[in-house]
Amino acid sequence: MKDLHLLPKVRDSWSYLYAEHCRVDQEGKAIALHDAQGTTPVPCASLSLLMLGPGTSVTHAAVRALAENGCLVVWCGEEGVRLYAQGLGETRSARNLLRQARLCTDRVLRLRVVMQMYRLRFRDEPLDPNLTLQQLRGREGIRVRMAYADASRRTGVPWSGRSYQRESWSAADPVNRALSAANSCLYGVCHAAIVAAGYSPALGFIHTGKMLSFVYDIADLYKADLTIPVAFRVVAAGTSNLEGRVRRACRDAFHQQRLLQRIIPDIETALAAGGLPSGGDADEFAVDEARPGALWDPDIGPVAGGVNRADEADTIADTDA
Repeated sequence: MKDLHLLPKVRDSWSYLYAEHCRVDQEGKAIALHDAQGTTPVPCASLSLLMLGPGTSVTHAAVRALAENGCLVVWCGEEGVRLYAQGLGETRSARNLLRQARLCTDRVLRLRVVMQMYRLRFRDEPLDPNLTLQQLRGREGIRVRMAYADASRRTGVPWSGRSYQRESWSAADPVNRALSAANSCLYGVCHAAIVAAGYSPALGFIHTGKMLSFVYDIADLYKADLTIPVAFRVVAAGTSNLEGRVRRACRDAFHQQRLLQRIIPDIETALAAGGLPSGGDADEFAVDEARPGALWDPDIGPVAGGVNRADEADTIADTDA
């Protein structure tokens, strides 16, 4: 396992690469894509997300190389069906996850984070700090409705409402298919950043009950500025090869708007509203992935792990005697 401090920071990484009808294998310390056109080397240490579409196969060695380089792998198929397979990310500390879990399970702290997440969606619009959660949800609904209407007006693409059924993908109109494809890319990139920073994609604050609840929380911060305009713009230019063109347009938009540089700072801003310290940036487990963590003790706090404590057992036995 390489020293994770040597990997590029998430904000400096590429957003994602989509591949289909190819074989993915290890090449040196990275991977390579083999297809009818030849071999394409991929420096996966700089990649946040690899999306494997239909007709792909991947070797054990390639998956290991991707995991060691902190690259999330997503198997994605037609009709929006996706299966996540995630490695360990780029941290070996559970510090961020434990903080997230505490904030998520405390009703008062969770509400603070939820309110902050809604306010982050109105970055350029001052909000009354006395608004209730129900009022913020209403304002958010208006904001999203206006984003759809504005994109429709700018591009001339008709809009009759969001409609998407995974079981009947082709039945949806082009703009709804484009929105689903764009959101799929956004979810994957947000998921990759969340895992890389050591958070859980399942422990959501606004969303709850799904294994990607936190992914949906974070992705919703960017849809109005990213995926909605992209989807309408691509449909306005034509509907042939729609999903492929949407993916490429999303990749360009993510780069232009520096999405990967924004996600983790936005997560920190949202969670900071809960009032718990972040615990700093040091990662004592970054070099050795097999190094055990601390042991929990209800009285004295964490104690060092990886230590044989047989002598302590003898001491307790002698005291009891």
